[in-house]
Amino acid sequence: MSKVVLITGASSGFGRLMAEALAKAGHKVYGSMRQTSTRNAAVAEQMVAFSRENRADLRALELDVQSQDSVNAAVAQVIAEAGRIDVLIHNAGHMVFGPAEAFTPEQYAELYDVNVLSTQRVNRAVLPHMRRQKQGLLVWISSSSSAGGTPPYLAPYFAAKAAMDSIAVQYARELSRWGIETSIIVPGAFTSGTNHFAHSGRPADAARAAEYEAGPYHGFGDQVQKAFAAIVPPDADAGLVAEAVVNVVDAPFGKRPFRVHIDPTQDGADVGFTVLDRVRAEMLHRVGLSDLLKPKVLV
Repeated sequence: MSKVVLITGASSGFGRLMAEALAKAGHKVYGSMRQTSTRNAAVAEQMVAFSRENRADLRALELDVQSQDSVNAAVAQVIAEAGRIDVLIHNAGHMVFGPAEAFTPEQYAELYDVNVLSTQRVNRAVLPHMRRQKQGLLVWISSSSSAGGTPPYLAPYFAAKAAMDSIAVQYARELSRWGIETSIIVPGAFTSGTNHFAHSGRPADAARAAEYEAGPYHGFGDQVQKAFAAIVPPDADAGLVAEAVVNVVDAPFGKRPFRVHIDPTQDGADVGFTVLDRVRAEMLHRVGLSDLLKPKVLV
């Protein structure tokens, strides 16, 4: 059955791949991004062309995840046009690279805003509609770094993704009785097919970063990136993440996996999260709240 899907951060990378894959699968997809009439105007035009060429329904949607007004307006537009939102995919995010000490507190806050607070803005706009519908699906694009291997020089990004993952878990418990399901997608390292490294931010405190470069960590940034790239199989396809999302969206209500791992480097996150999620589930069983582990059927 065709669903109305809203994706954040759909201009490139995982978000763009998901938007196209879901539209091809027959869903009405709103691929949201900033500046659809300026910086991302070409992307918006490409989505129109994609829809025409593939007889699909992929629409570019103006949405700035750092602005509640923008989020509210975008969600209102989707509801006005489509009448509902069946699936919300939290994909928007930004990465930075460099010594943790060289990033200012303001940079940490900015990264937290983009990767974590943005999900809260969108949830507060979308969830009232889903709760009235008595059914829905939240898909969160997490990171294997939250329970697997964590290369240095990515501390602010990893911290933000770990926070987002923790929030996703708690939302799952607080939404299940409303008939809203949760799936957390956990990609590993993909050095091609996304713009994470190409568009990653750098430390604002250049002098502090230079001290690392002039000391025992000379050339360490290059060392990390080369080591990272060396363990990623040459055939690692970021499209596998989009394929996994399509499978989750197309799965029957109540049968969707809580987590899906797509990790070409096999950094151990599947093991780490299996243990962590089991511990959390066992606690809910112990206190008599095991019903929170599955969405309630209300319709």
